[in-house]
Amino acid sequence: MEHAGLAARMNRISTDDRIVMIPMDHGITLGPVEGLRDIESTIDAVTRGGADAVLTQKGIAPRVHDNTNGAGYVVHLNAGTSIGPDSNDKRPTGTVKGAIRAGADAVSMHINVGSDYEPEQMTFLSELCEEAGDYGVPVLAMAYARGANLEGADPEHDAENLAHAVRLAEECGADLVKTAYSGDADSFEHVCESTRLPVIIAGGSPSGDLQTLKDVRGAMDAGAAGVSMGRTIFQHDDPEAMTRAVSGVVHEDADAEDALSASGL
Repeated sequence: MEHAGLAARMNRISTDDRIVMIPMDHGITLGPVEGLRDIESTIDAVTRGGADAVLTQKGIAPRVHDNTNGAGYVVHLNAGTSIGPDSNDKRPTGTVKGAIRAGADAVSMHINVGSDYEPEQMTFLSELCEEAGDYGVPVLAMAYARGANLEGADPEHDAENLAHAVRLAEECGADLVKTAYSGDADSFEHVCESTRLPVIIAGGSPSGDLQTLKDVRGAMDAGAAGVSMGRTIFQHDDPEAMTRAVSGVVHEDADAEDALSASGL
């Protein structure tokens, strides 16, 4: 029975072990950007479109629950801002107990592997995993290769760096991990094989509907468990349809073109 709560909560944020999650914690980082001012309508749209879970900071919880259409809820527990000294410096914004009070099924934390803040963030993540384990609450580690100590032309999408990031998440005790997509299925397979954790990909900056879906298809082909896409979806002209398209690839194994067509976009 010891793991019954953890398994139950994982089921609330996934469908058949695959995940379409829409993070909407960007208001603390970027401010009340398009798609998040009326976050109630956006949450309603993306969950009608097939999202398994939405994610916000705890203070937004009162605006979440009436609009999820039965989807799961993840509370994010650290942040930095785009106007502060360094956006890579993510500081704790809550606790597991506070997230439970807010109605969370899971919690998440961001760590920038390769940044000057990595040691502190590793400590935060490890302590969070210990605390969450006491309550059977799943921890999503958002583990990015990001910071001044990384080298190369595009270190944030380098498969070796991403593999290190996802492995770090497992070593610290996380239950699932989100990271950037390396750009192709072959290199991302190495990332997925570097951990036993379910790996989900970030959306990053919007790159066009078809390219987004091709990236999702590539990640799934490489062994990913799904996606956690924010701006790509909540700032879309039709968040419900875009969620439906992404869900088609993740949950129905559709090709990118077929998923786009079926969504009505």
